[in-house]
Amino acid sequence: MSMQEEVELLKNIPLFAKIDPSKLKLLAFASERLTYAVDDILFDQGDIGDAAYIIIGGEAEVLVATPGGPLVVATLKQNEIVGEIAILCNVPRTATVRAKTQLTALRITKDLFFSLVVEFPEIAVEIMRELAHRLDRTTKQLQEAVAQGQG
Repeated sequence: MSMQEEVELLKNIPLFAKIDPSKLKLLAFASERLTYAVDDILFDQGDIGDAAYIIIGGEAEVLVATPGGPLVVATLKQNEIVGEIAILCNVPRTATVRAKTQLTALRITKDLFFSLVVEFPEIAVEIMRELAHRLDRTTKQLQEAVAQGQG
């Protein structure tokens, strides 16, 4: 994939939509493009967070350890970001992410991620929006689970 194609791809990701193409070129150059086979692990729950990943092709599953074994709590599709919580909060990974299909992802290191957030406050706003959506979804799932347990 050419640098121009990668910049076009990044422009389609809501997180980076408002960023100047010249800066996106730098992001494309500074980030690492990785390919995963089905069932490959991007990272494990409990790992130290050293990077965020943007899905640029394929799907991934988010799994959380439970007493009954791993539970799939979400499916990630193209243009979604994952792994940013461990970076932002400086906590271990909150879940395991596994390739559901053949997967291509852009790995953005912690340093690069923070320099982007500092330079482009709109990225921070988009991240807050995404995290708020996730929290809302999780709260609804929890309410449904509690309601089913009481029925």
